[in-house]
Amino acid sequence: METARHRNTWHIHPDPEALARRLAAAVARMAREAITARGAFHLVVAGGTTPRAAYALLPQLGRDWQCWHLYHGDERCLPPQDPDRNSLMLDTVWLSRVPIPARQIHHIPAERGADVAARDYAAVLPPHAFDLVLLGVGEDGHTASLFPGHDWGMEKNGPATIAIHDAAKAPPQRVSLSGWRLQYTREMFFMAAGGGKRSALTAWRRGEPIPAATVGPAADVWLDNAAWPEVVPGAI
Repeated sequence: METARHRNTWHIHPDPEALARRLAAAVARMAREAITARGAFHLVVAGGTTPRAAYALLPQLGRDWQCWHLYHGDERCLPPQDPDRNSLMLDTVWLSRVPIPARQIHHIPAERGADVAARDYAAVLPPHAFDLVLLGVGEDGHTASLFPGHDWGMEKNGPATIAIHDAAKAPPQRVSLSGWRLQYTREMFFMAAGGGKRSALTAWRRGEPIPAATVGPAADVWLDNAAWPEVVPGAI
């Protein structure tokens, strides 16, 4: 990751609503800064319930939509209108409400199957670093579709995308950006809410090599109180 920091920064909020408000405001601010500095904002989005609430607030906060470029960290190999598709969620709560040019919204064509979609999506990724990568944390510590016990694609000479055929959660076929490509960013935010995430975050703060911690060793981590481990002996 392109950052001078070598440790995580933890942002704790009282509830998921406060977390979503602060997160949406931070994304909008970073967009303004990137557009002022470089004329564009290249954002990788995450799926899931926690970021959904933040995305729903962005139409009120964002501006200069013609300068936004969106990518996905991962996608499930399902039909485009399946309710479990990350792209459908994004379109419903956010993208249908703002004038980002369609050519700058890069959904993963996961309906083509994992192998073809991974190959095709690698070709649309920018050659430069993203401005911001948004990621979630699963109860098992996975992030994007990088699960424990699998290859996370951390080698920088490896593919930028990974075709997954045996994901630990349904559906088994998915496409994910590789770990190194997610790290090739100016900033990285993780998001987690609810007591179900506490075990994974405890492991992270203890220094255990879960996927999220490995991909984001210097990321900002945005949590609500329910997800925050209160006592973590030997925490980093």
